[in-house]
Amino acid sequence: MERKTKRTTPSRMANQRAHYDDQQIYDILDEALFCTISYAENNEPFSIPQSFVRMENHVYLHGSVGSHLMRMLSDGRSVCITVMLADELVIAKTAFHHSVNYRSVVIFAKGELLESQEDKYDAFKALTEKMVPNSWDYLKPMSKKEVDKTTGIRFSLEEASAKIRQGDPSHEEHEMDLPIWTGLIPIKPLRQKPVPDSHGAKIDLPEHLK
Repeated sequence: MERKTKRTTPSRMANQRAHYDDQQIYDILDEALFCTISYAENNEPFSIPQSFVRMENHVYLHGSVGSHLMRMLSDGRSVCITVMLADELVIAKTAFHHSVNYRSVVIFAKGELLESQEDKYDAFKALTEKMVPNSWDYLKPMSKKEVDKTTGIRFSLEEASAKIRQGDPSHEEHEMDLPIWTGLIPIKPLRQKPVPDSHGAKIDLPEHLK
């Protein structure tokens, strides 16, 4: 299936802002820590935030084997997965032209249950390393029992697109002389210094968290 489909083509400014190449999509997915996964059940819509990781041309989710969400996603139903990274508020001379510089991805796919211990283990490791880089080998090894208690599901990126808005605010010609400040306000999130709990306070902060 081609990535560019009716569902992955934006209704506005598709020629300027839509992207379908691997690198654009992968870069956004690799930077984002969370996605929103939407699906229907009994003709009712549901939209749930989840942590995720990309490996090759798939995104992977995990959850408890008892999770209602995981059971729904593992039955092969169609879902829509979205990711958005907001980079800057775009401040124009009028509220009408205010905007946001962002990078987003929309994915349409069906879930594929991870059956083997090895596939599940690899996905959990990749997700852990994404959320807390260089932490996997520092942590207590994941046991077979823990792997068995967790469901892993992957979704193909075959039908996906990125949409990107970057740049300065738009101005109308008759607005140019108005004495109103315009520009960009960066809003990118930053990882801050770790805060220990009562147990962690007794142990030196490991190098991968500094």
